[in-house]
Amino acid sequence: MKPERIVVFAPNWLGDAVMALPALADLRRHFGDAHLAIAARPAVSPMFAMVQGVDALVTLPGGGGWRSISGWQADAAALRPGAFDVAVLLPNSFATALIASKAGISERWGFATDWRGRLLTRAIAKPKGLTHQSAYYQALTSALGIDAGPAYAEIRPSAERTRELMVDIGLDPDDRFVVFAPGAAYGRAKQWLPERFAELAELLINDRGWSVVMVGSNADRKTCAEIEARMPSTGTRLNRLIDVSGRTDLQMLAGLLARAQAVVTNDSGAMHLAGAVGARVIALFGATNEHRTSPLRSSAVAPMPAIVTHEVFCRPCMLRECPIDHRCMRGISARAVYELLPA
Repeated sequence: MKPERIVVFAPNWLGDAVMALPALADLRRHFGDAHLAIAARPAVSPMFAMVQGVDALVTLPGGGGWRSISGWQADAAALRPGAFDVAVLLPNSFATALIASKAGISERWGFATDWRGRLLTRAIAKPKGLTHQSAYYQALTSALGIDAGPAYAEIRPSAERTRELMVDIGLDPDDRFVVFAPGAAYGRAKQWLPERFAELAELLINDRGWSVVMVGSNADRKTCAEIEARMPSTGTRLNRLIDVSGRTDLQMLAGLLARAQAVVTNDSGAMHLAGAVGARVIALFGATNEHRTSPLRSSAVAPMPAIVTHEVFCRPCMLRECPIDHRCMRGISARAVYELLPA
């Protein structure tokens, strides 16, 4: 007997949540008549409002990571009114299995990780030898007997919210601009150098007359300010660098990425969001593994992402901070990235 009410526990990080969308699409196709809800942390739950096939959102208030030790009761309470009969647990944590159990969800499906096997009613062995993170999530749904579809991640932002943001920052509908996402939550080892972003912005502004819009969270404002400080004064309406870091929510950010001529980005949540809205993505990889976390496309007709690396003996090191001279990122020039941009 097929379940009637399913809740999928989403990953806590934006990039991982985007990479989980192919598995979510597989679940939606397989359980076509079921009510499908997403349980997610506040940082990522708004993304799922832009995903087709999601019937409801449950925002989990308890907090992820170590905060789940004290917050699981609030999370379970948020889930109980949904009267779900199946929970699919995409995160690997013990806490997600405990929350689903305490919420009274009778069927709990997930990988048998983090000592939670006894809390699962269908405990799937963790796969080995996979490359991309999206394949990891689809390995779970495949092991549950669900056919795997293509590894596309589609997000549809609100055109109205996008127009509002463009008006707010002074962009006209026909303006041509490139988005920079210079931050990365994991650490500075993932970040292209601010001086390289500034050099690229000068090329775009002076050679093409395009605007450059910098995006990011509040934590990225320092990096964006450093890029801006390296720029010469630019006075015309189109000839400028615009910093909206810390000023956009997920829906506004998604819309802005979708309207850009291209998105130049480190390996970050913004990179994955850009791929999912169908943007032309130029992704700069240093410390991390592009084979594991490269951006997914939104569809078969969406632009292929351009993956930029500078091969050195020590990459991918997966470190948060470079212990030597950050040569993997220093070796990527602004001119090389500029040449990858659309005409």
